[in-house]
Amino acid sequence: MQMVIDIMVFSGAFVAASATIAMTVAPQWHRIVRLAAGHPETAYAPLASLVHAERRIAVRHWAAAPILAPIRQLRAAA
Repeated sequence: MQMVIDIMVFSGAFVAASATIAMTVAPQWHRIVRLAAGHPETAYAPLASLVHAERRIAVRHWAAAPILAPIRQLRAAA
């Protein structure tokens, strides 16, 4: 009887551990296989894209600014 209880306890622990490992590995399996194949991981840089977007907005803002009258006159004279 003791042996049956031991088998049930250890098989339950094995199933719980296997399920936990499977749940943590399953969402990342594409990444794990790609890294195991030797492909480098792409860098995640959300701040770089934010800086690029802010620069683009600043350029649009600068380009839309009205030209001062003296500068307009100099451009017209040229």
